[in-house]
Amino acid sequence: MDITLIQVILLLVTGFLAGIINTLAGGGSNLTLPALMLMGMPAEVANATNRLGVLMQAVTAVAGFKRHKKMESDDIIPILIPSVIGGLLGAGAAAYMPSSLIKPLLLGTMLTMAFVMLVKPSVIAPEPGTPVKKVMQTPHSWWGLGMAGFYGGFVQAGVGFVLLAALAGTLRYDLVRANALKMLCTLVFTLVALVLFIAKGLVLWVPGLILAFGTMFGAHIAVNMAIKAKASTLKWFLFVMTLCGCIAAMLH
Repeated sequence: MDITLIQVILLLVTGFLAGIINTLAGGGSNLTLPALMLMGMPAEVANATNRLGVLMQAVTAVAGFKRHKKMESDDIIPILIPSVIGGLLGAGAAAYMPSSLIKPLLLGTMLTMAFVMLVKPSVIAPEPGTPVKKVMQTPHSWWGLGMAGFYGGFVQAGVGFVLLAALAGTLRYDLVRANALKMLCTLVFTLVALVLFIAKGLVLWVPGLILAFGTMFGAHIAVNMAIKAKASTLKWFLFVMTLCGCIAAMLH
């Protein structure tokens, strides 16, 4: 498809903002999906093309968190297994199920997250010094990670909130390390989903790669912000982004 200069700027700017939002919280696809659909893409094509940006921002963020030694390594495989299985099932569902299911899923996720953070924020953002739990010690965390993977494979928008609920809420990682692991899970199940979408011929490469360039730059900036920010600042940013996600889901 032909792309104008205005559309290139739109993709770069929304990609940059989404890269920051997704790395620090979640919901950046609430910006990028409408931007892609404004270019005339059907919802399923925009959903698939968006994954290029998500994948590249995840690669950038994971490398950044690892460079700053904020990436936990001893529990990665047990965390990734249910995420990948869920992502594969979710991507399969997205390729064949009607897109009308996206809005209820997105809105339900946002509202639940906002309610939990308002009533009991410590569930999502553990206090400093809270002991971390291992996946094998908390079998119910497999369900949370699997559901996050399915949701991410299916729609992507807002999956960061679901992953943070599993990683910080269930396994009790602090928000910086939870964000690092969140981006690693996102990288893996997005790669799985993207392969399926490419096989179905749903990915438009030129706008997807332009978007990806913006998200990578945003993710790079966001990692440095996450490392330097106070836990309370990250908590409030997460809360505000959750509310914004609710509003975007209701208006979309």
